[in-house]
Amino acid sequence: MRELRIRVLAGVFVVAGVLSWAGARLWNSVGTLPSVPLAAPIVLALIAVVLLSTALSLRARLKAQRERRPGAKGVDPLMAARAVVFGQASALVAALVAGMYGGAGVFLLELLDFPARRDQAIYAGLSVLAGLGVIAAAVFLERVCKLPEDDDQNPPGAEPAA
Repeated sequence: MRELRIRVLAGVFVVAGVLSWAGARLWNSVGTLPSVPLAAPIVLALIAVVLLSTALSLRARLKAQRERRPGAKGVDPLMAARAVVFGQASALVAALVAGMYGGAGVFLLELLDFPARRDQAIYAGLSVLAGLGVIAAAVFLERVCKLPEDDDQNPPGAEPAA
């Protein structure tokens, strides 16, 4: 499985943000811009909490397994792989959604004189923060489930493989 790249997530965020900002400008010139739902930051925050709790649980179980504590529950490798895939997918979707709400929020900064648009800008900003929380939790989950480097390939005193 390939490691999640922060550059890819940042690229998705920026491209989605620019496209969303341009789309919001166009949509507002034609009609009324759709609102940012209050549920957006709440759902993203819940996903971040699920990812973080999964990562902390797996970290504790892996630590107990490494220390060979009696009665320690092992971690099924397939379950850990599924958790990592869930984290990676969540991070990609969160980068897209956070970029989308970020672009809309930047557009809404021009309309802060209207109370309804000010609330929408706040919801968009909270959505971006919650999306960044999802990304951080997903990266942490991936680091927790990362296998230790295999030292058998380069025994001590041997030349490193080119």
